Amino acid sequence: MTASPGEFELIESIRRRIPSHPLVELGIGDDAACLAPGDPGRLVTTDMLLEGVHFLIPPATPRQVAFKAINVNLSDIAAMGGTPTAAFVSIAWPRSRGSAFQNEFCRGLEEACSLFHVSLAGGDTNSWDSRLVVSVTVLGRLEGPPWKRSGAQPGDWIFVTGSLGGSLAGHHLDFIPRVRESQELRRSVSPTSMIDVSDGFTADLYHLLEESRVGAIVHEETIPVAPAAHESRDSKTPLEHALGDGEDFELLFTVSPTDGEQLLRSPPFETPLSHVGEITSEPTAILRRKTGKDIPLPRLGWTHRLISD
Repeated sequence: MTASPGEFELIESIRRRIPSHPLVELGIGDDAACLAPGDPGRLVTTDMLLEGVHFLIPPATPRQVAFKAINVNLSDIAAMGGTPTAAFVSIAWPRSRGSAFQNEFCRGLEEACSLFHVSLAGGDTNSWDSRLVVSVTVLGRLEGPPWKRSGAQPGDWIFVTGSLGGSLAGHHLDFIPRVRESQELRRSVSPTSMIDVSDGFTADLYHLLEESRVGAIVHEETIPVAPAAHESRDSKTPLEHALGDGEDFELLFTVSPTDGEQLLRSPPFETPLSHVGEITSEPTAILRRKTGKDIPLPRLGWTHRLISD
């Protein structure tokens, strides 16, 4: 039996078939597309959330779902070094839920947009006899070049904001995207590559490494493990949760050693910032245990399967 293709295999297949366009500087393959220089809304990103896959109601409330739907897109804009400007929201409402549900959902949209002065500029609504579906597209502006996944260089230092793991305890619904942190990084250093941690730390690090055609050494002792990762009662260790849970929506990025030293010496924001490893020229990823032993970095994290055999 042939294994069904995953999300990234399908994306790569589409990417190979789609021709380039002079008005699109950066297309499929990063956290957001980037239109030609001179276009004030040149960053474009979109995400779709499905009830039963990305959230459950309950325990999630309509407000939390709307808050998340906006913020996952703002996180993508932040990962490109941009500032979000406008959101377009398309919703498939379940007919079984009434006006109170819709009103609470809309309050969540307004709350998320107001945090970063994003205009809720349009979209579409429909209804059907199934679960809630929300698709959001966000535009963003750039004040410099976009930060891609493909710019990491051997010798660069690897950083991550915040902490990792245990997101299903609530963080994946109530997180604040690192828009302000991205803006401060733009003012203080020059990241060589960046991605947001949505599929899981190691999964997203591998995306960055593969696009940059480099490898990495990650130091176990410097991984910022979230308190929620320690509270889980399953068979996974806190480190495994931190490396693979996903939906942390932190910024994972690389900088030169000079910029890395500056970040450690004078952090540009209060959000914790961890130096977790270095980029290598060898196309392999290594986890250096606290004991000093090196093992292959496990490819943990969320994998989207699009077809069932």
